[in-house]
Amino acid sequence: MNRRQALQMGAAAVVAPVGNLAAEQGAVPAPAGRRPVKLAVSTYSYWHFKAEKYPIERVIEHAASLGFDGVEILHVQMADETPAYVNALKKAAFRNGLDLVMLSIHQDFVDPDPVARQKDVDHTKGCIDLASALGIPCIRLNSGRWNTIASFDDLMKVKGDEPPLPGHTEDEAFKWCIESIEACLPAAEKAGVMLALENHWGLTTRPENLLRIYQAIRSPWLGINLDTGNFPGDPYAGIEALAPHAVIVQAKTYYGGGEWYTLDLDYPRIAGILRRAGFRGYVSLEMEGKEPPASAVPKSLEVLRAAFHR
Repeated sequence: MNRRQALQMGAAAVVAPVGNLAAEQGAVPAPAGRRPVKLAVSTYSYWHFKAEKYPIERVIEHAASLGFDGVEILHVQMADETPAYVNALKKAAFRNGLDLVMLSIHQDFVDPDPVARQKDVDHTKGCIDLASALGIPCIRLNSGRWNTIASFDDLMKVKGDEPPLPGHTEDEAFKWCIESIEACLPAAEKAGVMLALENHWGLTTRPENLLRIYQAIRSPWLGINLDTGNFPGDPYAGIEALAPHAVIVQAKTYYGGGEWYTLDLDYPRIAGILRRAGFRGYVSLEMEGKEPPASAVPKSLEVLRAAFHR
């Protein structure tokens, strides 16, 4: 026996018991090339646009204590945008071992007034810079809506099916939205921040409308933010249509009954759809129920773990 053979036999003797122990304990190795999807929680889960904002710092602390991998920040929930506050949030996430995964912002590109659209383009560019300062690699975009149904509560009653402004057409709305997003893309690329267009209530309520915008732009800096709860029809058909283009997923739960509606979503089925589509991004919890987040968020996390960590 030469020295190399002896070393090889010694290495085998060290490795073999580890393999035997794993087998005895029933450990199952992860399939080659597949890792568990990471789970985040949106700060929206703790604050549903009520009068008093829930502090984002407390969301970060709770998320870390529960074992989330990241936090998604709802822009309007931020106390301010000063460098001191931004840096404090970034430090809190780092100290708690969490990624800040997305900044969810609001804008409205469905407006016949070019001045109004430019205002929201400028707002989006400012939020791209804010995301960059926070170390966040992605912002959520809305297409916007006609606002012919003034109340959001009333819009929910018709599942986002809003008629155009008199004298205007949906084709015009698509043009405005596409041009506005294209105007934001150079800033996104320069900052290294992806834009993720959501199937949100408005022009992108229907998956085919969202795909029409996405496919017209075809930029590596534009992806889709797939919200599991924002489908007016069969959610699973919509998820299958959007999943191949999704860069992040928002997963709704409704403990205590939803603020506007309640869905019984089959997350193992959704996880299977996303897995087959090759999705490997973050799944971010949006708990939209009326139950207190202190109890509803942990229950939601267990639902997502059971579905996505199989």
